[in-house]
Amino acid sequence: MNASSAPTSSPSLVTETETPAMHAASTNTSSEVALPERPKLSRLYRLQYEQVQTAWVLLYPEGMVQLNQSSAEILRRCNGERSIETIVADLEILFATQGIAPQVRAMLQESMRRGWIA
Repeated sequence: MNASSAPTSSPSLVTETETPAMHAASTNTSSEVALPERPKLSRLYRLQYEQVQTAWVLLYPEGMVQLNQSSAEILRRCNGERSIETIVADLEILFATQGIAPQVRAMLQESMRRGWIA
């Protein structure tokens, strides 16, 4: 396979300053992580809107992770009360689209790998 036919990666979910611990977590090669029925943000992270950056961020003791809009909207709904199906339905209404469950699940799996949700 030559370089021009190599698969391209999907757009990044976040802009972040990565710590060694985050790098180790993000390089896990496992393709699928078991998701909780009702995901919630890990106690180590706080989700908040940063006016200066005009973006949602996850704050944690060693730094922060700047999220893109769709990732932020997914994590904003991870309160331990909503099921994944409810989160998907909310987002389909918000973004006026259908069939986004696979992308939402992929984001939630990445969030589990990184320790953002429990």
